[in-house]
Amino acid sequence: MIQTQAGNVVKVGIAQLDIVKMPNTIRTSGLGSCVGVVLYDETKNIAGLVHIMLPESTLSRTQTINEAKFADTGIKALINQLKLAGVQPFRLKAKIAGGAQMFKFASDKDTMRIGPRNVEAVKTELAKNKIPIIAEDTGGGSGRTIEFNPATCKLSIRTVNQGVSEI
Repeated sequence: MIQTQAGNVVKVGIAQLDIVKMPNTIRTSGLGSCVGVVLYDETKNIAGLVHIMLPESTLSRTQTINEAKFADTGIKALINQLKLAGVQPFRLKAKIAGGAQMFKFASDKDTMRIGPRNVEAVKTELAKNKIPIIAEDTGGGSGRTIEFNPATCKLSIRTVNQGVSEI
């Protein structure tokens, strides 16, 4: 597991979001085709994480939408949570990880490219909100677990069969 300093690790599940303040860290696992989006304000040592499953909420099959599940609604919801915690949106920066192509398909159909489509949707949404991506570890064919420390602004990434890296 990824080592942490003093403080609690706040765990974010699939299609969930949360925010933390230093000295706590925030973690999500199970990032295959999903994308973990970390938004942070290094001046306030506050960070938020959303675990995006799908590119857009128009793909929802239910009347009530789980905002955290989709790139277009999840990033907005996370920005709103951070604003409630006192963060100025113009100070936000992003680090993203995930978006792997977990399975090989004989078809080149776009619907099967969930990982790459998730990454594209996340980047589009961040650009709309004028949030720069400082670092990313996306694509490939392996799952990831990520943990962000708002005190250091470092994102630790544990990739299946590839060990731990930091961005």
